[in-house]
Amino acid sequence: MSALILALVAGAVVGLALGALGGGGSVLAVPALIYLLGFTSAAATTASLVIVTVTSLTALYAHARAGNVRWRAGAAFAAAGLVPAALAGAAAARLPQAVLTVAFAVVAALAALKMLRPGDPAGTAECGRAGRPGRGGSGGADRAAGRGGGFLAVPALVTVLAFEMRAAVGTSLLVITANSLASLATRSGAAVSLDRAVIGPFIATAVLGAWDGKRLAATVSGPRLQRVFAVVLLAVAAFMLADAVT
Repeated sequence: MSALILALVAGAVVGLALGALGGGGSVLAVPALIYLLGFTSAAATTASLVIVTVTSLTALYAHARAGNVRWRAGAAFAAAGLVPAALAGAAAARLPQAVLTVAFAVVAALAALKMLRPGDPAGTAECGRAGRPGRGGSGGADRAAGRGGGFLAVPALVTVLAFEMRAAVGTSLLVITANSLASLATRSGAAVSLDRAVIGPFIATAVLGAWDGKRLAATVSGPRLQRVFAVVLLAVAAFMLADAVT
């Protein structure tokens, strides 16, 4: 299968995940770029940031039109994660490939386990309608953003700030966009060349997938989407860990 077709398919999957779940873009994009398209880890992490930034902006616009973005809480959550995101971006450009692979696998597994944990449906629905933080406050949000960035944004918004799923998805996209831009800023001087013939089609289908994902999120229950995606994340984590240790 040609690199162009693989890029188109992978982009659609990444966009669908971001549009439907408000997270998981890099967790899926990085292994796709490495294992399907032959990118190095350093190039894959940088390329995934470009892809996720553009796609998240598109999905954010779509969710904002539907009223699913809690701007004040999202801005505070994003601000708390900017420094950790920038530090992680700078460190990723200097780490060996095996270390990066293990790190992404661990983050993917943590995100999946967080999504599989049952929440508080009553508190979630009440707080999601009100659009204000619930139990846990900004301190819990700070810790969650520092640990997981975009990958754990949705689980953190649901379990810490008690957002209902659709509001968590929309607000997470604001967090991901801000964190991705911060990470990209730290790589502006890094000597990493990206294949535009692959990245361009990848982004194009990711943007289209993000719109489809937003429509999917409006028709499928949040808990069911979380469970399915959590299983996908665990599978990705297991594959990356196996690859890193063999």
